[in-house]
Amino acid sequence: MLYTSHLVKHSRSPWLLLSFAFFGFIITSTYSYAESLTIESALALAQRNNPDIQRAAAGLTAVNGELADANTPLFNNPTLNVEGGRRKLYDTSNSDSRRSEWNTGIAQTFELGGQQGFRRQTANAKLTALQQEVDEVRHRVNAEVEERFVQVLALQKRIETEQRTLQLTERNTGLVSKRVEAGEDSKLEGNLAVVDTERARNQISVLQEQLTKARAQLSSMLQLPEQQLPEVQGELQPPTKPYTLDDLLASVANRPAIKALSSREQSAHSNLDFERASQVPDLTISLNYGRDAVVGGQDSVTTLGLSLPLPLFRKNATGIGRATSELNQVEIDKNTVSRDARSTVIASWQRCLSLQDRVQRLTTAVYPKLAENLKLSQIAFKSGEIALPELLIVQRQVIDAQRDLIEAQLDLRLTQIELEYAAGWPPAATLANPQ
Repeated sequence: MLYTSHLVKHSRSPWLLLSFAFFGFIITSTYSYAESLTIESALALAQRNNPDIQRAAAGLTAVNGELADANTPLFNNPTLNVEGGRRKLYDTSNSDSRRSEWNTGIAQTFELGGQQGFRRQTANAKLTALQQEVDEVRHRVNAEVEERFVQVLALQKRIETEQRTLQLTERNTGLVSKRVEAGEDSKLEGNLAVVDTERARNQISVLQEQLTKARAQLSSMLQLPEQQLPEVQGELQPPTKPYTLDDLLASVANRPAIKALSSREQSAHSNLDFERASQVPDLTISLNYGRDAVVGGQDSVTTLGLSLPLPLFRKNATGIGRATSELNQVEIDKNTVSRDARSTVIASWQRCLSLQDRVQRLTTAVYPKLAENLKLSQIAFKSGEIALPELLIVQRQVIDAQRDLIEAQLDLRLTQIELEYAAGWPPAATLANPQ
């Protein structure tokens, strides 16, 4: 019986192995993005999947339709008219006094005062503005994704640091426990070691909770499947960028949001010109041909008509007033956004300089000295020259320095992201939707 079951087991093993391999492939392909993301891959995913970009791009359809209508040869469609009737003639000598008659014609309304040209200018400027607004959304999404990315990266670095600290603390706890058992150290020092170890574990648990939340937010930005919480890889220290403050201030004028407002301003100007031109009435030209019943037969009648409303009472004051208000609002928005962007660039630049100095001090002066102190203290503790409380003080100083360095690098990275977003850096051409 055992031999039979053994044969059955081995006969089915290839199918089991194939099944496991298949499901392993499915799981691997499903969680491919969850394994590890670089900043480049995260930005590419956001450009393809982010709903804000998709919503902004969806608005282009409406403006393209408006532009297509504006570019037609004539904005108003021609009017076709067909009439037919039956007339009873007054003719006492004719027993059949009923006659059929009909009339057909076509009429076309022409806009005067350059309305057609102004309408096309307005639609073209609207399309340009919306395209720039889509680029601005892309730029904003890139900045938000990079912020989420570096927050996840910083938490991962913090957890790695805390795990190294926990390993060090656990070694100290084991050593102290042996000393307590041997009567070389007091129970107080043993309790201190245990408490410090548990505090380190608690700190890792807190950071893990924060990391889970940060990964979920990044996953939402990238529109990954719900079960995927992406890990990231990269350097927290921001790379050196080849620009100066003058370069960034000059780049503000080319930021998509500013260019969009400039196009909105052009559109508002053209719309105001259109509304003013609308005071000129439209001219309607009609051509008609018909057969009218008369005594003894029918007459053929061809007529050419002109129709022009008299602009006596209604002079489009509503349209002109609305277009003027829209133009004033766009001008105010453009000046405000441009001023605020330049102010943000200057303030963020100063913060970047200060943070760069702080990171430099922590990297070159503070942390190396504390790491050296920790190494010397560990040697002294093992040889019995110092007690556990002195070692814990030095160890906590190193932990605090590591935390300060990671937080300073994170602040520097976030400030640099804010700086580049306010300045519209890099240029919008580099933010095109990847193929």
